[in-house]
Amino acid sequence: MNIESIDFQSFLDWDNSPFILFNNQSKILYLNNSAEILFGYVSKKELYDLALAYAPPSFGHKTTTLSLNYDSFTFYAITVGYENEEQISIRFYNTPRVKPATAIERDKLVNTNINLLLEANIALFKTKNTNSLQLLADHDLPSFKIDQNGFSKLLRKTLDAFRSSDSIRITLKLLVGEHVIISGKKKAIVQLAIEANGRYSDTDEEIKSLAMQSHISSLLKENSIKLEIPLIQ
Repeated sequence: MNIESIDFQSFLDWDNSPFILFNNQSKILYLNNSAEILFGYVSKKELYDLALAYAPPSFGHKTTTLSLNYDSFTFYAITVGYENEEQISIRFYNTPRVKPATAIERDKLVNTNINLLLEANIALFKTKNTNSLQLLADHDLPSFKIDQNGFSKLLRKTLDAFRSSDSIRITLKLLVGEHVIISGKKKAIVQLAIEANGRYSDTDEEIKSLAMQSHISSLLKENSIKLEIPLIQ
């Protein structure tokens, strides 16, 4: 079989692991669809510098295990390779999403306008806190099914972690091009991000547990908490 006649580009485009090919001037020669989405969260220079830092000492490739995080993207390893002095490639390996131990209790799911539910919980938060708060929400998000009680409990606990923070910023948006598998089917992801100059971390484990119970992925950092909610309709 003559593999030289095979066009491998489609296979790279279909891969959900970001792949980027640079020239030696940091210009992008090729990137697949996943890498296009990744560039919405990280600069070209940062990824080019990363490729140079983890390149093998001579022609060939090298895979390095490490922990990388760019917003909702988390990776556990990268492969950097080059066959000449003109081009260098980098491929990222996605960290598998944690699969909930329990099945979704569909009888608890209620078709919900998440913007209204979020605004109600923010109003409750404001009754006890005078922090400056900015909300940027996508009001075109469709209603979807969620455990309202479980999500409200998670949201209250998450907001409370920012009770002493200044200038709280809350963003609600659809993560374009990303999905999670629920019962063997792809579901879009809605991301709720809460960011400030700092926060309390004493209830982090409880937040993670509440999120997992609702099949929500949580990403907790020093200055932010991001919740990725499956859009079930």
